[in-house]
Amino acid sequence: MTTDNTTPSYFLRYFDLIGLAETSRLLLTAAKVEWTEEHPEWPQEKPNQPFGHLPVLVEKNGAEDGSDFILSESGSIERYLARTFKFVPTDLKEIARQEQLRDQQLDIILAFFIQLRMVDEAKKERRGEFDVMLDKIAEIHTTILRKNGDCGHLFGKELSYADMSAYAFYKIFVMYAVEFDADIRSFVKDKITPEILNLIRTVESDPLLEEHVAKKGSFVPHVLSE
Repeated sequence: MTTDNTTPSYFLRYFDLIGLAETSRLLLTAAKVEWTEEHPEWPQEKPNQPFGHLPVLVEKNGAEDGSDFILSESGSIERYLARTFKFVPTDLKEIARQEQLRDQQLDIILAFFIQLRMVDEAKKERRGEFDVMLDKIAEIHTTILRKNGDCGHLFGKELSYADMSAYAFYKIFVMYAVEFDADIRSFVKDKITPEILNLIRTVESDPLLEEHVAKKGSFVPHVLSE
């Protein structure tokens, strides 16, 4: 997809870290549109965001009246971009199958960070719940990938929203969450099956994401390192 004078510019506001905007970064890069990432001063800029948190997407002149279209909430941003740039199928049931994976992945991310704030038995219980959820999603990812011929894609044979979302999910734990829990990297890496590793490699090798990998670096060595 190429840009021209009618293509809107996008601004993605988030912190300068791997997190809830990672999938949106991938979608914008793969769409080959003009976009810029902004890192607002925090918490000074908190009151200026629609719901007081990030990420926020700004589509210049994207509203019907010609004003900026501003969207908050990571899931809403991702779904809007995935539909706009056709990284999801047109069939509603097929879209729902992809989006349910993303929603479960977010639940697991939130479960991890919630248990970090707990202590004693409550923390132990919530960590156990997180472990079960992570085991389940890795199993589901692996099963879907096998059924799709272990081609490196969850659905179909081309880069999809589901692929980018799953890639970002594992990247968050292996490369970011380790800052809060030194053991989480090895724990999550043990869940990355050969099929999931193939997905990670396939996403990174897609020509649409060449720019992202060149800028941010490859995730694969972090998965393979001891």
